[in-house]
Amino acid sequence: MATQRRIARFLAAGTLSAALLIGGGLATAAGSTAAATPSPSASKSAAGEISLKATPTEVKAGEKVTFTGRTKGLPIGTKVVLQHKNGSKWTTLHANTLIKQGSSFSFDNTFKNKGKEELRVMAGDSTSPSVTVTVR
Repeated sequence: MATQRRIARFLAAGTLSAALLIGGGLATAAGSTAAATPSPSASKSAAGEISLKATPTEVKAGEKVTFTGRTKGLPIGTKVVLQHKNGSKWTTLHANTLIKQGSSFSFDNTFKNKGKEELRVMAGDSTSPSVTVTVR
């Protein structure tokens, strides 16, 4: 009779252990799936912040405009590109730089076409608020 109790306890312990291992594996698999596909709120909080300033904001065609800004939450060395609004779409221009020590950036660009340019910078998935430069 003692042997039957031992066998019953052994089977119960084995069944419980197997259930815990399977349950733990499922929880791990569910956790890795959640980590692989972040929720929209997680991707927003992971994105950095960028400020942008253009100096001067009014130039003659061909004159230099200096763009400066600071970032928060983006690694040093991340590429920053200048974009302008073309109709309803943002188009990347050939002006870019890297985020340097102190989380700042600075670069120059010239504009040939007269009119108002709505501009922003983009680094990874993060974008700055837009600034307007008037080209005369």
